[in-house]
Amino acid sequence: MNLKRAVALCLAVPASTFSASTVQAQAWPEKALRLVVPVPPGGSLDAYTRLIGQRLSDALGQPVLVDNRPGANGIVGAALVAKAAPDGYTLLMGATPTLAINVTMYAGKMPYDPEKDFAPISMVAKSPSALAVHTGVPATTLKEFIALAKASPGKLNYGTSGVGSGNHLMAEMFRSAAGIDIVHVPYSGGGPGLAALVAREVDAMVTPPPTLIPMAKAGRIRLLAVSSSRRSPAIPEVPTIAESGFPGFEATIWYAVVAPRGTPKAVIDRLNVALNGVVSSAVYRDRLAADAAVAEGSTPEAAAAFIRAEVAKWAKVIRSVGIKAD
Repeated sequence: MNLKRAVALCLAVPASTFSASTVQAQAWPEKALRLVVPVPPGGSLDAYTRLIGQRLSDALGQPVLVDNRPGANGIVGAALVAKAAPDGYTLLMGATPTLAINVTMYAGKMPYDPEKDFAPISMVAKSPSALAVHTGVPATTLKEFIALAKASPGKLNYGTSGVGSGNHLMAEMFRSAAGIDIVHVPYSGGGPGLAALVAREVDAMVTPPPTLIPMAKAGRIRLLAVSSSRRSPAIPEVPTIAESGFPGFEATIWYAVVAPRGTPKAVIDRLNVALNGVVSSAVYRDRLAADAAVAEGSTPEAAAAFIRAEVAKWAKVIRSVGIKAD
């Protein structure tokens, strides 16, 4: 199913679903909220969203219903929220693809603008990726891997979960910074990619740490670096790319809750306080730590500035690589 048809089918619901009277911020919320997550049930993003929904419900005194609306790399769910009534009752759990990558990847085909059609409420998490190599690759540090790649241009390859995925773009951002020629081998998900790395079908892989850590502990692969600005508490012995010779390098999959543009500031502010309370809770932080992710809240203004910067950053990477989505 093409992008236009997928979005059209999702949005073809009764208009009454999104209709609402003018919000009286002081009385808000007076009914259940809907938190749209643009991915299928299961997986980390869905799990984080459900935990946030539960804790947010406790803070606001109204049910928060998690609504899975997958499709078109997250565009279906994001478009639904962008066109919803700006009354604070329909929210989006946005992520790097939906709020920063897709706008350039699907240029000219997007049914929403991530900067113009949403009112950011708060950041809620960041998750790094890690660069791992098969133990047969004679490199124990990132510096050695770069030297190996430069000695044999085009000979080394790396796997990811697919063309245009966040991990693919992170790897290309690193490849460009390091000035190396390594070949991308896309797979239909992180699982097949990891299996290929363990079998030495590819020399390296870029993917979130949780899938790599067990294999690293078993001595099947070697972790060289993480893409976040700080070391991951889950694998503190693994250095960052930034401290391995690339100051300022940071590339993460991040998550932020946003509302339709035009949502009253009083509602945004109340949601921000409630979300930051959730993000600072031990239950939420511990759940993310299990995935090597980090809980991170923000003000609405800081979230908006961060999203703007990420749109620009990933646009530069996408254009330099020449990726175009169908």
